Amino acid sequence: MSDITNARGYAIGEMSKRTRVNIETVRYYERINIMPKPDRTTGGNRQYNHDQLKRLSFIKTSRDLGFSINEIRALLEMVDRQDFTCAEVHSLTVEHLASVREKIKGLRMLEKALVGMAAECSQGDVPECPILESLFEVR
Repeated sequence: MSDITNARGYAIGEMSKRTRVNIETVRYYERINIMPKPDRTTGGNRQYNHDQLKRLSFIKTSRDLGFSINEIRALLEMVDRQDFTCAEVHSLTVEHLASVREKIKGLRMLEKALVGMAAECSQGDVPECPILESLFEVR
């Protein structure tokens, strides 16, 4: 099978294999309308074209970078209308980057709290556990 295209198109399993997107996830993307519905064979099987393969790859890469479905939808709308500017894409990306940085900040705070809890534990054989006690504290 050619890496560029296949005259018959791609079955959903082939799309899944090439993009490493679960088959059920591909169907989900169709249901929420970020993937166009593919043509069907006479037997009723989905038959995707190369543009759909590229779109699924775009979605997968975007998800791997942490973009939300709504952010991906916005990016794809820009692509679909073909009148976007690089500044629009940049703006959405910078907003996403700020969100990622906030999550990292939150994770660092979480890490610090867990390190502190673990440090208080003697790992002894007594039933009292400072980790569990701190989880029960009313804050």
